[in-house]
Amino acid sequence: MTREIVHTEGESNTSDTRRDWQEARIGPRSAPLLDRDSAAFLHQSLSSPCVSTIARAEGIWIEDLDGRRYMDFHGNSVHHVGYGHPRVVAAIKDQLDALPFAPRRFTNEPAVALAEKLATIAPGDLNKVLFTTGGSDANEVALKIARAATGRFKTLSFWDAFHGAGFGAASVGGEATFRSHIAGPLLPGAEHVAPFACYRCPYGHPGPENCALACAKMVDYVLEREGDIAAVIAEPMRAVPYVPPPGFWQSVRAACNRHGTLLIMDEIPTGLGKTGRMFAFEHDEVIPDIVTLGKALGGGILPIAAVVARRDLDVCGDFAIGHYTHEKNPVTAAAALATLKVIEDEGLVERAAEIGRIAMERLQEQLASVPIVGDIRGRGALFGVEIVTDRTSRRPGNALAEQVYYTCLDGGVSFKISQGCVLTLSPPMTISDADLHTALDVVIAAIRVVADGAQAAP
Repeated sequence: MTREIVHTEGESNTSDTRRDWQEARIGPRSAPLLDRDSAAFLHQSLSSPCVSTIARAEGIWIEDLDGRRYMDFHGNSVHHVGYGHPRVVAAIKDQLDALPFAPRRFTNEPAVALAEKLATIAPGDLNKVLFTTGGSDANEVALKIARAATGRFKTLSFWDAFHGAGFGAASVGGEATFRSHIAGPLLPGAEHVAPFACYRCPYGHPGPENCALACAKMVDYVLEREGDIAAVIAEPMRAVPYVPPPGFWQSVRAACNRHGTLLIMDEIPTGLGKTGRMFAFEHDEVIPDIVTLGKALGGGILPIAAVVARRDLDVCGDFAIGHYTHEKNPVTAAAALATLKVIEDEGLVERAAEIGRIAMERLQEQLASVPIVGDIRGRGALFGVEIVTDRTSRRPGNALAEQVYYTCLDGGVSFKISQGCVLTLSPPMTISDADLHTALDVVIAAIRVVADGAQAAP
């Protein structure tokens, strides 16, 4: 049987490792569905054709049609409270019985209550809200608000960042996967600078402190030279993951203030507690002008995203900046309200911080001397291990990372590879200590096995 195979980020579609794994592991119930998937869907990077099937998703687990179970340490960043949390499921069922839909021009209690709740948990004057069906759309709305509020159209963002797949979101984003095959120009005025990346600094700066100063000064430099940039849009902590160097966001916030530029924080993968704070930007003691949320807001079940802006940025009353059919959908709002309640009642923000402490300590202790490990980094329940060919050159070990990935799948742990060589581990915030340690055992053992094989190779 010949089948195309989905690739992990940064990899090609012709991997022998992937092909061998699928031919050896895909069972008789999964194989026909994979073939149907490949025939039915438009093909694209990172999505379809798929690596396997899913028949069940519950808590931290996904299970394929042949009964193989995996702890999901990826989940497209939607599973903060795990899959199928009973309180979220109950809230959805109750709302379906009470009010299944509301046209956009009519309001309803769940939608208003969710907007009020988001205004309550957001810091500062972030208290005006608009809902969309996805994070890409939320970022599009944020950009429209910035244009209307400033009278400018230009943006500044980072190369390698991801802000969505729409034309506007892809324009301000910087991932080649979402830009390189689009014919013709993207959104005009979308300027980019190199991202903060102390672990692989493009400028060769010697350390985080210098990197913070230099990279923030680059943002300031562009804002001053352009003179008419409406907004800086960025992920407060890049989900690769990259943790910003100390002082970076404070410097950028000050530069935005000096140049009349709004700061938009894309918290779609990192918000709602994932990094050990309700919002990732709180680690850096800054408050943006607009924040976008999504993914986990729907409890790992329903799609909903939100734009939360400063009150004085409510300047678009005479324009259509969203007009989404499901803008005030009572069912998705009920799911989001239940999700926020679970996060608060179960102390999941604090739990994420504890997960990060446990994981980072174990990974650093047990992988510090492994020659293919270039770096270990993260915040809260979002952490990663960079795989390299050797520590001296820090050359990305894409093929080695892929071997680790499929070895971990055999051990029952699924995750994402970012930038071709970063094992990106993002468990639900509901994971138990026992399951966390079991998953870390699998990852650590897989890295050691692949490292031993790399050393033994001629």
